[in-house]
Amino acid sequence: MKAGIVGLPNVGKSTLFNCLSNAKAQSANFPFCTIEPNIGVVNVPDTRLEKLEELVNPERVIPATVEIVDIAGLVKGASKGEGLGNQFLANIRETDAILHVLRCFDNDNIIHVDESVDPIRDKETIDIELQLKDLDTVEKKLDKVKRAAKTGNKEAQKEEAVLLKLKAGLEAGQSVRAISFSDEEYIDYVKPAQLITEKPVLYVCNVDEGAAVSGNDYVNRVKEAVKNEDAEVLVLAVGTEADINELDDYEERQMFLQDIGLNEPGSAKLIRSAYKLLNQQTYFTAGVKEVRAWTVNIGASAPQAAGVIHTDFEKGFIRAEVIGYNDYVSFGTEAKVKEAGKMRVEGKNYTVKDGDVMHFLFNV
Repeated sequence: MKAGIVGLPNVGKSTLFNCLSNAKAQSANFPFCTIEPNIGVVNVPDTRLEKLEELVNPERVIPATVEIVDIAGLVKGASKGEGLGNQFLANIRETDAILHVLRCFDNDNIIHVDESVDPIRDKETIDIELQLKDLDTVEKKLDKVKRAAKTGNKEAQKEEAVLLKLKAGLEAGQSVRAISFSDEEYIDYVKPAQLITEKPVLYVCNVDEGAAVSGNDYVNRVKEAVKNEDAEVLVLAVGTEADINELDDYEERQMFLQDIGLNEPGSAKLIRSAYKLLNQQTYFTAGVKEVRAWTVNIGASAPQAAGVIHTDFEKGFIRAEVIGYNDYVSFGTEAKVKEAGKMRVEGKNYTVKDGDVMHFLFNV
């Protein structure tokens, strides 16, 4: 699953990418510094994994990961191919969620593509370009579907009605995720259309060091502007955290974070938020060879969770032995959990819960 970092040129996307992935994407003070998308696989911070490692003392520990993509900056006219528009839009279409970076700090030494700082204007610039691209996609699809609908094709008539609703919403300046559909309409027609503004979004307000904890007026304006969207707003002093990341000593990094009022890097919160944005949750396997965090969709069944390890586990699924994370920590070992009668045996219809410690029995 991929989360794409988007925004206007020079708002801090590549610096944020470097901060998240410890990669070294090119980051400079001029537009279109990023042309080809940078991709990083980022570990999901999880104190539960550290606790299981402490209890089990395994040979190795493997965390869950999220793929982060740093995409070229977008400008007005991108939907018509301006700047790197076509490339940008193709790259973002391949992601599953959007991390939208908004510049919420003043600094005369860092050029803004529109020569002034206004995160609401910047947000609207990107929203409009993405909506225009989706509108183009919907109109092309509608032209084909209308012909079939005129022949009396019931399925085409249903799809036409949904496409017309999409068209009206996009023309009114709504993103697809803000338009209401029935479950059937969404599953059968909206989701398969792979529209860009249907993707879930997290707004990242890039602030200066002094606003890292409580934000500023720019952040307050962003929160007000998106209050009716199903979206989270996260405040992050991207440049400051990037500087802290350059320090080799862990204790020194923690000291600097505490100096600006943080008990953990904002980037860690962002990674966890991206994980949730992608509708992901974690279950664990714990043994002497390996303690590992596995990623599954929220609502996944036990066989689907088993299939993440190997497809044969799902095909030949018999049952799952499940221990709740809190029970594992309370009793300290798998053997003591069993003695206390806290290990459950679950079948094919079990819905995996975040933090489950699982062992699968299967036969192929």
